[in-house]
Amino acid sequence: GAPKFMMPNNLEFLLRYSFQENQEGAKNKILKSLDMMAYGGIFDHVEGGFSRYSTDEKWHVPHFEKMLYDNSQLMSLYSVGYKISKNELYKQTIYKIHQYINSEMKDNSGGYYSSLDADSKLEDNTYSEGEYYTWEKAELKKIIGDDFDLFSNYFNINDYGFWEEENKYILIRSVSDIVFINNNSLEEKLFYKMKSEWIDKLKTARLNKKKPSLDYKIITSWNGLMISGYVDAYKAINDEVFKNEAVNAGEFIYSNLIKKDGGLFHNNVNGKSMINGYLEDYANVIQASLDLYEITLDQIWIERALKLTEYVIENFSSDDSELFYFTSKKDEELISRSIEYRDNVIPSSNSIMAKNLFKLFHYFDKDDYFEKAKNMSLSVSQEFEAYPSGYSNWFDLIYNLKSNYYEVAVIGENAIEKVKEINHKYIPNKLIIGSTRENDLPLLKNRFIEGKTLIYVCVNKVCKLPTESVKESILMIRN
Repeated sequence: GAPKFMMPNNLEFLLRYSFQENQEGAKNKILKSLDMMAYGGIFDHVEGGFSRYSTDEKWHVPHFEKMLYDNSQLMSLYSVGYKISKNELYKQTIYKIHQYINSEMKDNSGGYYSSLDADSKLEDNTYSEGEYYTWEKAELKKIIGDDFDLFSNYFNINDYGFWEEENKYILIRSVSDIVFINNNSLEEKLFYKMKSEWIDKLKTARLNKKKPSLDYKIITSWNGLMISGYVDAYKAINDEVFKNEAVNAGEFIYSNLIKKDGGLFHNNVNGKSMINGYLEDYANVIQASLDLYEITLDQIWIERALKLTEYVIENFSSDDSELFYFTSKKDEELISRSIEYRDNVIPSSNSIMAKNLFKLFHYFDKDDYFEKAKNMSLSVSQEFEAYPSGYSNWFDLIYNLKSNYYEVAVIGENAIEKVKEINHKYIPNKLIIGSTRENDLPLLKNRFIEGKTLIYVCVNKVCKLPTESVKESILMIRN
C-alpha cells in the first residue's frame, strides 16, 4: 500500500530468518523488495541516496527528503543482501549511498549531517518539492542527446516514469542491467560507459538547479547508525574506504560528543556539542562501538561500549520496569519519563540496548547483562502477536537467545586477516572476538600460541577444537 516506508530493520530480520530457516521463497521475495527499492524513484539514480518514503505503491514518487538514519540502515541492509546473493545491484547501491553521504552529508570534522530537505527554493522565493530531482522530457532530450531513446528506455521516460505533475518525470528502472543489455543487444562495456556518461551529464545539469537545504545538525544517535552502516559495508565488500569512514566517525564521536561526566551529548552544531544525550544516543553509539571492534580488533571500542553501558544503567534505569527510560535522571524533572520500546523506522532504543547487553555479556562474561537482556525481551513479549512489525529488532535478539549463538575467537598474528574472511560470510548468529597477541578477555585467555593463528568456535564459552582454517571454522558454525 501507499505510502510505503522501507523499514530496513523489518526486512533485515526477515532476510535473516528466511536464510537461517532455508525458506527460499520468502528470501527471494525480500530480495525482490531490495531490487525494486534500488530501481525505484525513491533512490536518487544520479547522486545516490534514498528518500524517506514512497507516496505510491511502486517505490516511484518519493517524499524527497533524504535522512541520514534511512541511508545508514539501508547501507546495512544492502550489505546483508549482497553477502547473501552477491547481486551486483546491491554493491552498486552501497557505493552510491556512500557517494551521496560523502559528498552531501559529511562535515569536515568527520561527523555526518542529519538530512537534506525535500523542497528547493525557487527564484521567486517560493518552494517546490522535488524540483532538484525531477525532469521534463524536453530537458532530458537536450541533456542526453543522441542516446535519448536508449536512456528513456532504461529510466522509463514514459507512462511508467511519469509523475503526473507539471509534465515531470522521476527516473525509475524496471529491469536489471544484464536484462536491459540483452534486450537491447548491447555490448556490456559499451553500455556501462554510456550509462556513466548519462549520469555525469545529469550531475552537470543539476548544477543549474536549486539544491534543497541542508540540516547540518550532527545527531549522535544517527551518526552511530551510520558507523554501523559503514562497518557492514566493509564486511560485505572489504573496501578499506568503508572501514576508514567508520573508524574516523567513531573517533569523532568520542572526541567531540562525550561530556565531562562520561556521558554523551545529543548533537553537535557548528562545532558546539549540546543537549544531554537520550537513550537512543547511547544505544546506537554502543552498538557502533561493538561493530567497530569486529573489524579492527582494537579493544578500546568494546571498553568504550562497556563504559557507556555502565553509564546507561546508572542514569536511565527504572525501578518499575526492566526497560530503560528514554531520558536520563540528570535531565530536568519531567511529569513522567517515557520508555521507548516499539521498533519503527529506526529500531527502538531499548531493543538496541538489549542487544548491546547480550553482546557485552559474551565479551566480558557479565552474567547480569545476559539476564537483563533476556528480561527486557520478556517484558515486551506480550505485544508481539498483536503488532509483530513493531518488534523486528527484538525478534533478532530472541532468535539469538533461543538458538545457538556462536562466539568466534581468533587469536594470533594473522587474526585481522582471518576475521576479515569470516566477516565476509553471512553468519548472523555469531560474534567476533580476537587479538594478534596474548589477551586476558575471557574467550581469549591462555589461547595464544606463538607462530599460529587459531580460530575457536564456541557456544556459551564451550569451544570446539581450534583450527587454523577459516573454511573449517565456518563449517563448524553451519553444521
